[in-house]
Amino acid sequence: MQVYEAPIRDMRFNIEELHEDDGFGDLEGFEDFDDDVTKAILEEANKFCRDVLLPINWPGDQQGCRIENGVVRTPGGFQEAYKQFCESGWAGLGVSEKWGGQGAPHSVGKMVEEMTCSANLSFGLYPGLTGGAMVALEGYGSEDLKNFYMPKLANGEWSGTMCLTESHCGTDLGMLRTKAVPQEDDSYLVTGNKIFISAGDHDLTGNVVHLVLARLPDAPAGVKGISLFLVPKFLPNDDGAPGNFNNVTATAIEHKMGLKASATCQMSFEDSKGWLIGEPHRGLQAMFAMMNTERVAVGIQGLGVGEIAYQSAVYYAKDRLQGRSLSGVKNPDGPADPIIVHPDVRRMLMTMRAYNEGSRAVSAWVSRALDAEHAAKEPEMRERAKDFVALMTPVVKALFTDLGHESAHLAVQVHGGHGYIQETGVEQFARDARIAQIYEGTNGIQALDLVGRKLPDRMGRNLRSFFHPVSQFIEDHGQDANIGKMIGSLQQAFGALQLSTGHIAQKGMKDPEEAGAAATDYLRLLGFVAMGYCFAKAAKIAYAKLEEGTDEKAFYEAKIVTARFFFERLLPPAMAQMMVITSGKGSMMDMPEEAF
Repeated sequence: MQVYEAPIRDMRFNIEELHEDDGFGDLEGFEDFDDDVTKAILEEANKFCRDVLLPINWPGDQQGCRIENGVVRTPGGFQEAYKQFCESGWAGLGVSEKWGGQGAPHSVGKMVEEMTCSANLSFGLYPGLTGGAMVALEGYGSEDLKNFYMPKLANGEWSGTMCLTESHCGTDLGMLRTKAVPQEDDSYLVTGNKIFISAGDHDLTGNVVHLVLARLPDAPAGVKGISLFLVPKFLPNDDGAPGNFNNVTATAIEHKMGLKASATCQMSFEDSKGWLIGEPHRGLQAMFAMMNTERVAVGIQGLGVGEIAYQSAVYYAKDRLQGRSLSGVKNPDGPADPIIVHPDVRRMLMTMRAYNEGSRAVSAWVSRALDAEHAAKEPEMRERAKDFVALMTPVVKALFTDLGHESAHLAVQVHGGHGYIQETGVEQFARDARIAQIYEGTNGIQALDLVGRKLPDRMGRNLRSFFHPVSQFIEDHGQDANIGKMIGSLQQAFGALQLSTGHIAQKGMKDPEEAGAAATDYLRLLGFVAMGYCFAKAAKIAYAKLEEGTDEKAFYEAKIVTARFFFERLLPPAMAQMMVITSGKGSMMDMPEEAF
């Protein structure tokens, strides 16, 4: 059974308490979003996700999308849900008021994103891709294009996509063949084929606005010759309504492992009229603005799936009677005890809970930096926030999706045989979660980005935004009577991270393959240190609240127990990553290719 109720109290803890001293506060433009307004937003979002999106999640997976008479049809209930989503204002929650949105901060918007991804990940991709398209358009589009398209995208009337991948090129975009021919009216005719296009076509909106990577006739070879174009499915009339068909066709829907209610399309563009976004041959600059936004969003997808997997597993573990407790009968009136009494089931549930709370805490930290990057009053804070976002974006994308996938599989394991069959709905989480480790740049690519670009950038400047607060917290609280033991563990892990960073810096300069061999393990270690820092801060706050005599004793006690579990059970294996990182590339690169 798929069970979900948004963890609003934990979300509010992260927004209101955990990161108050992170140096990313005092922002301009968010004065209306105080604690009361934020609480109301989260509560209303929970109602919509729980009551509208969750009931169509499993049926949508069973029905999938289909093409009828050249039009992609979404599963039953999706059109009605999308209409309600837009009418309730969720489509424009984080969009600037300039374009008709509500201008909510990322710190709030990402929590709502998490709810959507928990309740119905397939549904969430439709507005999610639109949000990414708006980032690229707002940052690099002409004023005319922005004034015309942004309001319609912001209110959900039209939707957006990003069209990168072709059958012969995924990560290596320098190989793409789609072409764009300039016209006398400053438009372009775009021709080519794209694959794996999320929300490429559907029946939720009146028009689909594609952002397409293509080459101009005079384009240089490789990635330096790629431009970005806005290509609508229907050419708008003068009154703004969708007009003539623009030869943009969904030729097929991909048959996928999961996300079956999300229309992932093969797209054909045949002399389709489009307009340049940004400068010629500089399309990747604009597209990466969109992709970086999407990478954080994909990390939130991993967290969202992990949360509903956890809640569904807890529900089942409390209900399923099987065996007796090792410490004595706990359910004397029944034939057996609920399986939640068994240590190994507790191990799985606590692992999932810690992954979710740790990811949510890091997500909230990064979200505050996303806000500060643009809204901080002091230039120094904006720069520091920018550095922190750059460093943490690949970590959020890769680590959260790895942990979300692991949590989904743990949920199947908690359910036993009932998790492996479709009727309980749990195996859907495992299938849906898998793609998040792949799209928007595989997790291996994220790790390479971290060690190959983000670490050496400006002599390691990005790292300072992370290392300095962690180091200071350890120094300030090492003797704390309540969390001193946690700080000791954090200090060991942080030391392992520092040594690993030095190893990669030294070896990677001489041999890039050494850095590449260590990349995935380094990303995981950095991410777990970030979680450890957040858990230690959370425990410190929780102990203080309990000493004050809070009326939310159970919440803060649970926060401490979860932190203890993280430091005692999850952080030690992560610290062992240093041994892997420093072992070098030999054992993986010395095997002759013909021996595989």
